[in-house]
Amino acid sequence: MRRFLRENDLTLVMFGLFIACLIGQGVAGFRVYNQEQMIQAQVTVGPGAYLQTGHFIEAIFENWESEFLQMGALVLLTVFLFQKGSAVAKGPDEADEVDAGSKGHADVPWPVRRGGFALQLYENSLTLALFGLFLISFVLHAAGGARAVSAERAWRGEEAVSIFTYLGTARFWFESLQNWQSEFLSVGVLVVLSIFLRQRGSPESKLIDPPYHEAGRGRPGVADD
Repeated sequence: MRRFLRENDLTLVMFGLFIACLIGQGVAGFRVYNQEQMIQAQVTVGPGAYLQTGHFIEAIFENWESEFLQMGALVLLTVFLFQKGSAVAKGPDEADEVDAGSKGHADVPWPVRRGGFALQLYENSLTLALFGLFLISFVLHAAGGARAVSAERAWRGEEAVSIFTYLGTARFWFESLQNWQSEFLSVGVLVVLSIFLRQRGSPESKLIDPPYHEAGRGRPGVADD
């Protein structure tokens, strides 16, 4: 157990923080939703019913959508685009270790042994998974938003809206783009700051001693002179 915790503590801590924040969001959102219901002289709901409301579903997947888009875009764009000296991007002048093919390890994943289409799919599986999660979150964001808007319209005696109708509203794109712009800003800031700044011990940072123009990317032997 101690070895398992040591080998997986980063994942366990990150998912632990995620669950704690998700619970906190649910509790806070539950209180906000019922306060709004009381102001509008509507029936309040219990915790279980709140988790099925558009108020909760929309808020959750609106944020997940932007996070998966950010990560997917970074993984894909760094295949083709460069930033000299950055710890999170390849340098433009020299081939990178990640561009090399299989090195003939004995214990390789089965798609590498099989080759063909399975290998092609595996070579791009990270990007496919991230954009797949983005699309799922995108649809669920739209579904939650349509449910929330339909509930508001029902209170006014108006008809409900469909997911496709909600996708065409300014509200949906305002919710999405306000998150997307912040995610792309944070990635751009990380790309640039990692040229000049360091964090000792982090694989997301360059080593301390390389000059700014060298990529480094947290390990020796990779440079873009």
